[in-house]
Amino acid sequence: MSYEMIALTMFASLMVMLLTGQRVFGAIGFVAVVASLLLWGDGGSELAFSAAMKLMKWYPLLTLPLFIFMGYMLSESGIASDLYRAFHVWFGGLRGGLAIGTIGLMVVVSAMNGLSVAGMAIGATIALPELLRRGYDKVMVTGVVQAGSSLGILVPPSVVLVLYGMIARQPVGQLWLAGAVPGLLMAGLFVAYIAVRCWLQPSLGPVLPAAERRMPLSEKLGLLRAGILPLAIFFLMTGLFLMGVTSLVESSAVGALSATGAALIRGRLTRKVMEDTLRQTLGISCMFMWIILAALCFGQVFDGVGAVRSIETLFVDEWGLSPWEVLILMQVTYIIMGTFLDDTAMLVIVAPLFIPLVGALGFDLVWYGVLYTITCQIAYMTPPFGYNLFLMRAMAPPEISLGDIYRSILPFALIMLLALALVMLFPQIALWLPQHVQTRG
Repeated sequence: MSYEMIALTMFASLMVMLLTGQRVFGAIGFVAVVASLLLWGDGGSELAFSAAMKLMKWYPLLTLPLFIFMGYMLSESGIASDLYRAFHVWFGGLRGGLAIGTIGLMVVVSAMNGLSVAGMAIGATIALPELLRRGYDKVMVTGVVQAGSSLGILVPPSVVLVLYGMIARQPVGQLWLAGAVPGLLMAGLFVAYIAVRCWLQPSLGPVLPAAERRMPLSEKLGLLRAGILPLAIFFLMTGLFLMGVTSLVESSAVGALSATGAALIRGRLTRKVMEDTLRQTLGISCMFMWIILAALCFGQVFDGVGAVRSIETLFVDEWGLSPWEVLILMQVTYIIMGTFLDDTAMLVIVAPLFIPLVGALGFDLVWYGVLYTITCQIAYMTPPFGYNLFLMRAMAPPEISLGDIYRSILPFALIMLLALALVMLFPQIALWLPQHVQTRG
């Protein structure tokens, strides 16, 4: 059997395993270990061990539990709820104002956490029940929560961009800066869509009653103080890192410590909050570690059979594709894979195959990191098996069906495709900020 056929068989076996409903890390690890034993005999049994040792020595991976802890601490301590109340009051007088405020909440939560899971949890438990109680269309607001939560893997401090930087050997600070403007652009497009849709169909997002909006200006301004702590934490954490005062790991530790201090200042650092935060941090961190471990095994087998060179030969030499055609094909591949895998698994499995090819084709790897992340956002919500779809189904109230969830995401997925096309056509959308900061430095 040729190496190309071996790689194809492995990938097909992985897809079949995932369709059976197996856990992602179990499917990836099983295919990797079986393939290594069949290819190299007893020597292949060391594959998992060597991958585990590589993972344990991956020092920047310490950022994962710290960033996750920071986000859950801010969520569990009620700081995110206070922030949503401020958006509630300030935007309630607009058609669709609470949905617009939800997008604002998601942007701030993304800047506090770097993961879509925490954004989804906050949106589904805090914003969604309130939106439904206020008579908002259930299909539209379900899409709002899913789309807004996806910003967590693009807006700094994105954990996905941290992992991409490790694999692509690109500076994380540059990647964070590159993701900032596209993330805000996408959030702006979401807001514009909600505003136009609710203006055309007022019943989708009714204005809050005047009695609820009647509040002295001083009290309204006081509500804005809810945003001071999370924004201060964000600027303290990322500012120190971008100025070179702290390393990436030290920056994540600053964020985790600041979030704990914020909860303490607000008088909400209870035993229950700490236990819930640690439990959720441990669960998400272990999920990431298992997926990365399994994906490292899978990637080593792929690399061992020469899959990287085979892909380059197939795309460029045999098919005669242009660099842009290869790039578009890669993005389509990510979207298809995203219906089965989460972003971490896709990154660790496929990025080592595609990133060298992207560099060889002459594209900027920082810019490509943003393209990859936006594509992950789209893949996360692509029916029938998008990761966020089932996460929302688990968290949504009973009156929201899986059909509602599928229908809710289509307009937002199209907006994300528009954002992806804009960043591809105009790379400076992503590259202007990092180049500007680098020039000033």
